[in-house]
Amino acid sequence: MQKFEIGVSTASLFKRMYNEEAVGFLNSIGIPVCEVFLGTYREYTDGFAKLLKQNKGDLLVHSVHTLNTHFEPQLFSANPRALEDAYDIARGVLSAAKILGAKYYTFHGVARVKRKIAYTDFKRIGGLFTALCDECEKYGVTLALENVEWAYYNHPSFFSSVKKFCPKLKGTLDIKQARDAGEGYVPYLEEMGEDIVTVHLSDVDENGKLCLPGKGTFDFKELFSRLIDKGFSGAALIEVYNENYDKNEELKDSYEYLSDVLESVR
Repeated sequence: MQKFEIGVSTASLFKRMYNEEAVGFLNSIGIPVCEVFLGTYREYTDGFAKLLKQNKGDLLVHSVHTLNTHFEPQLFSANPRALEDAYDIARGVLSAAKILGAKYYTFHGVARVKRKIAYTDFKRIGGLFTALCDECEKYGVTLALENVEWAYYNHPSFFSSVKKFCPKLKGTLDIKQARDAGEGYVPYLEEMGEDIVTVHLSDVDENGKLCLPGKGTFDFKELFSRLIDKGFSGAALIEVYNENYDKNEELKDSYEYLSDVLESVR
């Protein structure tokens, strides 16, 4: 059984290193587990996944993530051709995940671009999620819907409403996105509960600016205690933007800080 682990998303190194460099770097500084953020169509391939596998060393890949707008919204399209094309791309992602040994696919789904749409036909949405979960299972991957301020799951109650029609669905908790949605992370954590498999971690300083965990004011001890109370046994991954820190090696300091916090509440 997987244990509660601290790691880093390669998204934190965006524009600093390409993924094939990032996985080797994270391994070199002692990070045990990561999420690979596949950000281009050329990265949704077996060939690229094999390159990552070759370069990552002992680094474990917990999950993969993709650039949402490339194809994820079309997985819910009423246009059969658009749906088929989106599935073709998704299968490339899932095959890459299988090669990397990733067990989860962190997923945004539909971007809420058209504000007048209610996005409340949960029976239809849940059915499409179920079809996608079934496809993921063919590759040994579990779908994990992430709370994202501008996407499908942008308020508490969406996850549980979909879950009624898609029992297989799991969750990714992003505390940054919860903050951006104006809700705070607790309602999302309580809603997803034991279904949380991945957590995205960040911090904020006294001025509200995003920063690496350990550089701000966020109470990680409380977060980790709440996760443990829910039986969380996945990966909690540092995910910040490249402008939120100076030196790449600071990721190691942040990882060590979070590891110490976790040990203090186990």
